[in-house]
Amino acid sequence: MLLAAALAALAHGQTTATPATSNSASGLRLTFTSLDASNAADVITAPNVWLYTPEGKPATPFLPGGKFNAVWEGVVTVEKQADYGFQTEQNGSLKLEINGQVVLDANTNGVADTPKSTQLNQGANTLKVSFTSPEHGDAFVRLRWQPKGGFFHPIPLDLLTHSGDAPDAARTAALHLGRELFLEYRCAKCHLDAVPGSPVPEIAMDAPSFEAIGSRRNYEWMSRWIQDPKALRPSAHMPKLLRGPKAAEDADAIAAFLASQKSGAATNEPPEPAKDQISSGKGLFETLHCAACHTPPDTDGSEPGKIQLKQVREKFVAGDVIPFLQKPDAHYVWIRMPNFKLSTDEATQLAAYLLAGAEKPKVAAEAAIDRGHKLVQTSGCLNCHALRLENKFAAKRWTDAPPEKWKQGCLAASEGDESSGKAPQFSFTAEERAALQAFVATDRAALTRHVLTEFAVRQTRLLNCRECHGKLENVPAFDILGGKLKPEWSAVFIAGGITNRLRPWLDARMPAFHNHAEDIAQGLAMLNGWPPHTPPEPPIDMEQAKVGQKLVSMAGGLSCVTCHAVGSVPSQIFETAGINFALTSSRLLKPYAQRWMRYPQLIDSSTKMPLYWDDDGKSPLTDIYDGDGARQIDAIWEYLRLGDKIPPPPTP
Repeated sequence: MLLAAALAALAHGQTTATPATSNSASGLRLTFTSLDASNAADVITAPNVWLYTPEGKPATPFLPGGKFNAVWEGVVTVEKQADYGFQTEQNGSLKLEINGQVVLDANTNGVADTPKSTQLNQGANTLKVSFTSPEHGDAFVRLRWQPKGGFFHPIPLDLLTHSGDAPDAARTAALHLGRELFLEYRCAKCHLDAVPGSPVPEIAMDAPSFEAIGSRRNYEWMSRWIQDPKALRPSAHMPKLLRGPKAAEDADAIAAFLASQKSGAATNEPPEPAKDQISSGKGLFETLHCAACHTPPDTDGSEPGKIQLKQVREKFVAGDVIPFLQKPDAHYVWIRMPNFKLSTDEATQLAAYLLAGAEKPKVAAEAAIDRGHKLVQTSGCLNCHALRLENKFAAKRWTDAPPEKWKQGCLAASEGDESSGKAPQFSFTAEERAALQAFVATDRAALTRHVLTEFAVRQTRLLNCRECHGKLENVPAFDILGGKLKPEWSAVFIAGGITNRLRPWLDARMPAFHNHAEDIAQGLAMLNGWPPHTPPEPPIDMEQAKVGQKLVSMAGGLSCVTCHAVGSVPSQIFETAGINFALTSSRLLKPYAQRWMRYPQLIDSSTKMPLYWDDDGKSPLTDIYDGDGARQIDAIWEYLRLGDKIPPPPTP
């Protein structure tokens, strides 16, 4: 099957062609321009020619809501010269150019095809897509291509690149970085009274609560943390608040006061863990892939970007490690530590491994509590941390400061710079300072524009999602998720609300990120050109569903039930079983499911799912719809739509 081999190679970027430039970056350069009087523009990197922007909403945080132009530019690289058809689903006007030639020009709300096939040269081919949002309705684009003799599907992401040195891209990247830093470092907590309109949700990002923190954190560790957070964790966002000859003494005082904030009875020091608990905990640490974010506690040194775990016992009050592992966001809603929904036994085992061999913390110095009380009120701690205590600290509002002041205080070049005054020291790099200065020099309206695609891209990067997706065996690649999963199901899944184990044989476990779930799920769908809410389908065609029931069976069908359970009817195998068919239609977007059935290796070259239809889309089951693969796939989908009411297939 020559077409099958070619499709598989294209799907996974198996190409020997040379990219157009030596400094190529993945994806396409996407330039937005507002069509209102502001003429605002923004440049980002897009994975493909996919877009979904609800009517009246901004396409990026740096554009106002309303009509806009969008231009994708880059290169598509193919292994050999061949003819391709192109197709879009869109609402708006679109022009597609390949190697400088217009091959599609359409203004529609629906599907548009190139009138004839287009020859792509071996190697790099320039691609440009110009799109204008519609007068009415949501703006969306989904581009697909069709190799000669094949079927329409998205262009494989590995084949799309663009030049990484566009000057406008560098300028706008700095603005995006400045906005991210402004949010992540909670700049608004000190420097803005309020954000007018509807601020982005990150404006309300919290920090660990001070309420009863003495029941959770140890005095000596808090003192060292307050003195210099980055000395304990280089990636810390907490600034160095104290300076001068009394900095260490002041940190001790603040830590002593915080250690006095307790609730309930003191927790006894847990007994030394048994060797079998430590061993089980280490196994769980590896299974959960904790090393994606942490340096193991039995490893010396640290890795860039990872949190060292040797200080666990010094940091946590005795007995608090287990409840923290079970509910990390109990006292810090926006924490990035995921919730793996650990049982008490699992949390106990993991805690045993983390605590094994750690030194015990020192005892609090009670005499400094009163002084620490005053310092907490006057040093800016309460701008970020919650505690029922009057906040007596105020910082200069940026709206009151002229531009030249934005290079002083928190944004001074170094700690020794006299212009830093008594401001907190964040240890920003030169690039970060320049980005923050560029962002605060804008009107900061981007703080009021919550764009779900931007949120999803940024937060999934910060949450380290790609450290598991696409790297761990049987964990799906991250880039396909937005075009695969229904956002409603995905939101519940990310929030930890799906109790069914989709793959009970899989050791890896999806953690919960409850606070981020819905916006990430909707943003990923929109990033792939799909709406944030799955469009309703017509009523189930029961006649087709009956045909689909036969097609999945072993009684004259494709024998899908060899690997897939159907409701309460188990599959014939376990080790390499597929997901229960009763769960399929609630999870998958229909176009993805159809594409997967038609050619699964096009999506995942390692899948054990067989290829049932030939190059022409014909099935060996010619007695059903004359072997028409498209009709057979539609029938299987109608059967799968029955969900938890799905009847078992007939048996031989």
